[in-house]
Amino acid sequence: MAAADVDLEQVRKAVIALNEFVKKGKKDTKLFLNEDETIMLNVTVWKIPKREQILKITLPHEIRVETKEVCLFTKDEPNMNTDQTQKYYKNLLNKHGVKNITQIIPYKALKTEYKPFEAKRRLLSRFDLFLADDRIRRLLPSHLGKHFYKAKKAPLSVKLSSKNLAKELNKLIQGTILPISNKGSCYASQVAHSGMKLEEVVENVTAVISTIEVQLPQQWKNVKILHLKTTNSPALPIYTSNMYYLKELQKKDPKKRKQIKKQKKAAKMKNLEAPTDEQSSEVTNVLFETVEKNSQNIKPSIGKKHCAEEIPQLVPIDEQTPAKKAKLQKLQGVAHTTPKPVDENETPVGKKPQQIKHKKNAENA
Repeated sequence: MAAADVDLEQVRKAVIALNEFVKKGKKDTKLFLNEDETIMLNVTVWKIPKREQILKITLPHEIRVETKEVCLFTKDEPNMNTDQTQKYYKNLLNKHGVKNITQIIPYKALKTEYKPFEAKRRLLSRFDLFLADDRIRRLLPSHLGKHFYKAKKAPLSVKLSSKNLAKELNKLIQGTILPISNKGSCYASQVAHSGMKLEEVVENVTAVISTIEVQLPQQWKNVKILHLKTTNSPALPIYTSNMYYLKELQKKDPKKRKQIKKQKKAAKMKNLEAPTDEQSSEVTNVLFETVEKNSQNIKPSIGKKHCAEEIPQLVPIDEQTPAKKAKLQKLQGVAHTTPKPVDENETPVGKKPQQIKHKKNAENA
């Protein structure tokens, strides 16, 4: 049980400390002495939820003072103007005995009168709580703007056609909400104010915790830490979860389960593949023995012997053939001329013609 896990004595100590802090602040400022500060319950979770939602919580003691103002957005009734629609819903609320609604704004008036940005800002700062007819709830975000949702004043839907309208409205007005976001792990809910009695605050805190235990995504196991604080005070812890709940959440998470299975499988494969020390030593001994035997049995090849014994000799240039010699001379840039056969009738170059004639006459004689 969640309420059993939370120490109520710790809650009482936290509430007393917060009241002392508020009183000290009032003495220092000496302003707004009759104004009470709200007490918030901060909920920190282990796992961020996948979708946004708002938990509506019923409280045993009312947390809104009579000075707090509530605004109701209603649907436009057919064949009625804005004033007639307002009168219609005022009569409906009086009929059910509801007197907590400060102002009624029909949907048509919201679109026309509160279209400017400054008008929306004034509307936001004027009221503490906004309610909306469930038939027009989905149409409001585009007309209200993001500032309503940033200030955690998004309208709460109410079924105005309900037979127990008073009970449903009082549940929202006297109760509280816990907005759950999918963008963070910390959420805040108003549970009391500094003008309430100690036991009333404790009972309200217990009621909120009981609702969180059932309606929170992944329920009580997902709660990590609970704090109590006012607007300007430090957060005082009243509950800290055990790591056991985080392990339980990880087991339920399918992605985490797959990762754990993969890690176990990889560890098994490593154990099977990795040999023990004895096996590795035996394997190394066998390898050394086989290498030694192979080195003894290996004989040098004939090619290697021939290469080792023979020494290459250079061929002298004089012993080369004429064709090879011509090629070498061409490579070295020397022109090669082969000797021509001597023709007796041809006059040799450089001799005088008279000497040639004498030679011929001598031969004829």
